[in-house]
Amino acid sequence: MKKRLGLYIHVPFCVSKCAYCDFYSLPATDSLMSRYVRALAQQIKEWRGPLRDRAVDTVYFGGGTPSLLGAKQLVSLLDALKDHLNILLDAEITLELNPSTMTREDLRILRREGVNRLSIGAQSADDGLLESLGRTHTFADTIQTVDNARETGFDNISLDLIYGLPSQSGAEWATTLSKMIALKPEHLSCYGLRIEEGTPLYFYKDMPEIPSEDAQADMYLYTVSALHEVGLRQYEISNFARPSCISRHNTKYWNLSDYIGLGPSAHSFMGGKRYSYVRDLSAYLHAMDTNAPLIDSEEVIAPSDKAVDYLMLGLRTTHGISGAEYFQIYPADFTVIETLLIQWEQQGWTRRLDGRWSFTPTGFLISNRLIREILDAHTEQRLTVGMPWKREEPLSSLVQMEL
Repeated sequence: MKKRLGLYIHVPFCVSKCAYCDFYSLPATDSLMSRYVRALAQQIKEWRGPLRDRAVDTVYFGGGTPSLLGAKQLVSLLDALKDHLNILLDAEITLELNPSTMTREDLRILRREGVNRLSIGAQSADDGLLESLGRTHTFADTIQTVDNARETGFDNISLDLIYGLPSQSGAEWATTLSKMIALKPEHLSCYGLRIEEGTPLYFYKDMPEIPSEDAQADMYLYTVSALHEVGLRQYEISNFARPSCISRHNTKYWNLSDYIGLGPSAHSFMGGKRYSYVRDLSAYLHAMDTNAPLIDSEEVIAPSDKAVDYLMLGLRTTHGISGAEYFQIYPADFTVIETLLIQWEQQGWTRRLDGRWSFTPTGFLISNRLIREILDAHTEQRLTVGMPWKREEPLSSLVQMEL
């Protein structure tokens, strides 16, 4: 049986830059997009040999706004995938799209060609907030996009939402959530606003227009409760789904499964090695034309590093971690870490089920601090058993998690 693999395809084009976005993206032009699609098809073909013994069970078109490529160019990429890689018949194939960027006929074509999951960037049901964020759609566009998707056969739809927006009250967030629930999505991703330096929203950092930490915590806990009531169960800090519709692709990131990424700034993790491509479209296209180096950074993951990743990523999920899995990755006693988890269980921050530990919703709220303590415990355990360690910075500095 061929080993499974996930594939991420980055499409770095947007109509305009959203006020909160710090992902790599740039304005879309027809000529540039056509050239990029040809380069991606070439790179897919070049992976034919290295991946001949792998079976691709998830494909994720992310961005940027992949739907801007249009159905015809997306189909050409799907054809390249089918021609050169071992794409399983039951593979989860996800397309990110923004409302109003695809017609009903576009969706019908893509569904027929194998796309079976949509991730729609709805963000809010408040048109005023959407405008202030630089979004180019309205809530009516979101409704129409979902309707079109249903009519063309999509039965696995995810909506992306953001809470904690400037001047947003708890009641306004509850209204947005209610309106999105009414669309009956199989999956919801609800992210707390992160204000990144270099984005337009950075102007609001530490200003009273941004809801306080307590206000955002209330929004988050309300979200967990409200979605649980309608059958959308939390399976990761920011993700909720019906039991059969958990994102198979994103789960690969959290459980340390192999995946490769194609396109500028795309990251990969395969065979115990992590690497990323250049974060520049011109450099990427030049490399594809001239066989110049594409790799921007790479790192071989040592066992103790992998244990760090296991703890950090596993504790993002409600599936959590276990001492047995930890020992398989890094043969050391789990007792030091479990002592902390037991203490936090009494505080209502962790829970234990069938030998696995995970955070509760209130634990997720302070997970940054808790995981720092766990990583420090891991460091203590490493020093106790005297195993080799290659990082110089403290483990606590590695934590980069947000709700």
